[in-house]
Amino acid sequence: MGGHTSGLVDIVRDFIAADRALCDLVSRYRGGELQWDEVRALVADEERSPLFRLKERSHALFRSETEDGRIVRHREVLFDLAVGSLFHEAMKFRENFYQRVVYGPRVRELKREAGAEALFGEFEKIFEAGADALDAGAAETEALLERSREQLVDLLAQYRGEGHVARYLVEQSEQVEAALGRGLAQILETVYGSEAAGWELAGRSYVGSGYFEEAGEALREALERGGCRAQLSPLSDYAAGMAAYMRGEYASSVESVARWAAADVARETQLVHQACAALSRMDRLSEDPELVEAAASVVARLGGEKV
Repeated sequence: MGGHTSGLVDIVRDFIAADRALCDLVSRYRGGELQWDEVRALVADEERSPLFRLKERSHALFRSETEDGRIVRHREVLFDLAVGSLFHEAMKFRENFYQRVVYGPRVRELKREAGAEALFGEFEKIFEAGADALDAGAAETEALLERSREQLVDLLAQYRGEGHVARYLVEQSEQVEAALGRGLAQILETVYGSEAAGWELAGRSYVGSGYFEEAGEALREALERGGCRAQLSPLSDYAAGMAAYMRGEYASSVESVARWAAADVARETQLVHQACAALSRMDRLSEDPELVEAAASVVARLGGEKV
């Protein structure tokens, strides 16, 4: 499922943006403040519309079969159908709103000039039907949004191993909470099984991407929420050590990485190589012989392990 990482993050991001925009659209419509240009900008067949981007990316990722022949799953199909229906409903709303605020006034102006021809009576029937459809469309859009939110959460639970998604959820927690209508703790618990597991996944993803400061913060959050201390404390030491190295705090870096190296845990090859590459340069970065020797000792310990 790793190939979905980038696409899933984009879908979550566009869903949050589209949800916020559609909620605002319905609210402004009911308050009598909605303008045609706002509707045209949001509900459009072009990339600048988050709703359009969401539809296109969902179709591209979840339509019946990918190029490698992978058949999509039940949750993927449901989410894609929900998004497609949401876009279709929004397009109907756009057409009816256009009739009310743009087309209707033009036709009525022609009527004043041309007189009471029978054709205008038919136009009025269309406009009246469109006006009724606007209220129904606004209500249906809200209902589809709620169903789409539920499907998104279920979809993310299916892909709970995607670290980049976990990172997005914790980074944009306020927007995510507003869109999904529940707190971050509940979202993480639903998607990842526990709040700690969500933070841990985000932390591990940060470590793998070299964002060590962010990794340390996420791993601390995981520990505070009951994450496995035996596994997370050493990884926190690694993140702290590499972050200190990036800041030029070499003594702190060696000390933290040494604790990680001494812990009785499995170590990923990538992390071992990164730590050794950093500490192996200590003789060029520091004039403190004891620090250089300590760094070399850590490198030797790590290099002596089977990785």
